[in-house]
Amino acid sequence: MVPMTRRRALLLATALAAPALLPGLAQAQAAYPNRPITIIVPFAAGGPTDVVTRLVAEVMSRDLGQPVVVENVGGAGGTLGAQRVAQARPDGYTLLLHHIGMGTTPSLYRRLSYDAVNGFETIGLVTEVPMTIITKKDFPANNLAELVKVLRERKAEVNLANAGVGAASHICGLLLQSAIQTQLTTVPYRGTGPAMTDLIGGTVDVMCDQTTNTTQQINSGSVKAFAVTTSTRNAALPNLPTAAEAGLPGFEVSVWHGLYAPKGTDAAIVNRLSRALQVALREDRLVARFAELGTAPVSQEMATPEAHRRYWQADIAKWRPIIQAAGQYAD
Repeated sequence: MVPMTRRRALLLATALAAPALLPGLAQAQAAYPNRPITIIVPFAAGGPTDVVTRLVAEVMSRDLGQPVVVENVGGAGGTLGAQRVAQARPDGYTLLLHHIGMGTTPSLYRRLSYDAVNGFETIGLVTEVPMTIITKKDFPANNLAELVKVLRERKAEVNLANAGVGAASHICGLLLQSAIQTQLTTVPYRGTGPAMTDLIGGTVDVMCDQTTNTTQQINSGSVKAFAVTTSTRNAALPNLPTAAEAGLPGFEVSVWHGLYAPKGTDAAIVNRLSRALQVALREDRLVARFAELGTAPVSQEMATPEAHRRYWQADIAKWRPIIQAAGQYAD
């Protein structure tokens, strides 16, 4: 008999072992997750997206039976953290929780090292945070109609603050200028904190930002508020009219947040994560905490991969002409 060569022996051993390995692989997939999961927040700790993520992660970890760790990877308008996830292994252990920037990045950035449109699997929407139009407390206007009149008269003399290119306040400011057909002087900051500090101090004039950042200042009288940018009034600011009620119909924008996995993540894993997200969004303490921040969880239907993807793609289409008309790019 011809002695078996080393190569043939290895091939035979592999063939014999393969059937025994398959059940183990299937069991490993069925056991997902079997180690901690990391959710990347593409902004600094303590910001509104970070706060939302930590609330969601805590409840999801209980449902998934594994720790869900939040890691802040800020910089470049959220694109550094998004890139990290887009280029991660699609195994369900590295996720992204991002805001409206996922809808604006494809237009704001003309050169990226990852696919901002097709580089992710959607898991589900989380919440939509209303925006508010606010000014320094001594700004010479008492309602939104008067504010618009002053902005149109003074134009570039007015300083419009934001938390940096690509931030929610920047996007809302672009929409405001588009709605009133007036170009103001944009003043970008490195975050909402310093922008709000200068607005309160009177260094800048106007800002458009999330209720999670502005409710406390509005209620304390540190700034002057003119409208909330949703179709209905906000429970945390019941006396603040909507933009439509205050005379600016069609001006609606909210900072939606969604959960993503890298492109190619197995559908069973995506669906498991989506179910855990839906459980989290029904949790009483999370709902109560969201209410304190001036927001609420999305419906269970919107916390699904399919609804999330439709919403995201529609938002990309919404912002593209606005950003192109403004001609303000992040690169």
